[in-house]
Amino acid sequence: MAGGGFNRLPNGTVVVALTLNGPAGGSGPEEPVRVLVHAVNRARALTRLRNLGLRAVYLRGNAQPPTPDEITAVLHHPDGLVWRTAPQTGQELWHPIRALLGSTGYAGPARPAA
Repeated sequence: MAGGGFNRLPNGTVVVALTLNGPAGGSGPEEPVRVLVHAVNRARALTRLRNLGLRAVYLRGNAQPPTPDEITAVLHHPDGLVWRTAPQTGQELWHPIRALLGSTGYAGPARPAA
């Protein structure tokens, strides 16, 4: 299951960090990834991920909160949603979530046309 945590910022918003398994067979990596989400509250951060198709995402506890560098990275991204492989190796930069989920921006199965 996902490991992660959160950090409440002085303005009341939160940054949620989750370590998830990478998508199998997708365009992104298959090793674990660290996903960062900036949102108004923890529930909204998880909803943002679920809306992208990551349905089984839960945050239990605060075992792996985001580091100050991770918080800076997500606050400076226009979407407020970034990822990179975990554990961090070398100088890998943060990627927008579209790079992980593919060109459709949705992690779920393709729906047949009606």
